[in-house]
Amino acid sequence: MSLKAPEAARAHTAIGVDVVVPGSVANLGGGFDTLGVAVQLYLRARIVEVLDNGGTRLTVVRSTPPVQGANAVERAFDIIARRTGKRAPTVAVEVTSEIPMAAGLGSSAAATVAGLRLFERLTGTLDDSVLLGAATEAEGHADNAAPALFGGLNSVVEVEGRNPIALGWSWPDDLRLVVATPAVGLSTAKARAALPRDVPCADAIFGMQRALLLVHAMQHGQYDQLKEAVRDRLHQPARASLVPLLREALAIDHPDVLGAFLSGAGPSVAFLVRQSLASKGGDTVEGVVSSMYEEAGIAATVRTLKVHEPGLGTRDSGLGTGN
Repeated sequence: MSLKAPEAARAHTAIGVDVVVPGSVANLGGGFDTLGVAVQLYLRARIVEVLDNGGTRLTVVRSTPPVQGANAVERAFDIIARRTGKRAPTVAVEVTSEIPMAAGLGSSAAATVAGLRLFERLTGTLDDSVLLGAATEAEGHADNAAPALFGGLNSVVEVEGRNPIALGWSWPDDLRLVVATPAVGLSTAKARAALPRDVPCADAIFGMQRALLLVHAMQHGQYDQLKEAVRDRLHQPARASLVPLLREALAIDHPDVLGAFLSGAGPSVAFLVRQSLASKGGDTVEGVVSSMYEEAGIAATVRTLKVHEPGLGTRDSGLGTGN
């Protein structure tokens, strides 16, 4: 079966199209399953073959690094096709990612959003809420999906019977994230299994207060509030036994560290640092963090990451496209 215009024309021009999706840092301390920020680590998916048969199928023919098990790009493409009822050609895709997997840096969410954006490129623009709803179905939660879709700092609200809501917040231009990633994978499923079933009321209040404090401090440049704003009693203590040197990393007393927290489910740990203080070197944050892992005999990659802001990609989505 052949596609009809304009679908056929769209499919014809799809070969060589890239979608580029940022990684993300989620939770930011007490904002568990609520806050996430896009960072400048990227997954790129390129369409390399198109069959104008209305098959509405995507196959990843090459992935670097290789992906074990089900591919999130393919799964997201199937989900959005089912949710919208739109038909698309059959496409083959190559994927390259610099986002480390099972590291708490949103690799799964980036792959999911790539599948959604590829479908959108083939069938036409989709509403943001539809995309976020499909991403949340695929991921099980929206905190990484929203920044991967929209860029910048986002908070999310999941509403029963409706697509989730994403709210965009300003991220200060001079704030960077120094992120340490130990060379040990940690699946989200395993990290979630460590969480307590019941949360004391005082701990729930503690987290809500600090999540709101963090958003307020970011909007008003109140950096002196950030160390307190990223404290957490819910998920970080429960995951400490799964993350090498988490307690030690959170306790680093360095004048340039504005706050420290577990990145997503871990094992990456993120440190808030001003741009002028985030460069590499002996006593800088990068140097001190690297030395901590080296002295413990734990291999780790330490990066300084900028935030991927809204407007860097198509439709202010946090996604770039190109040929």
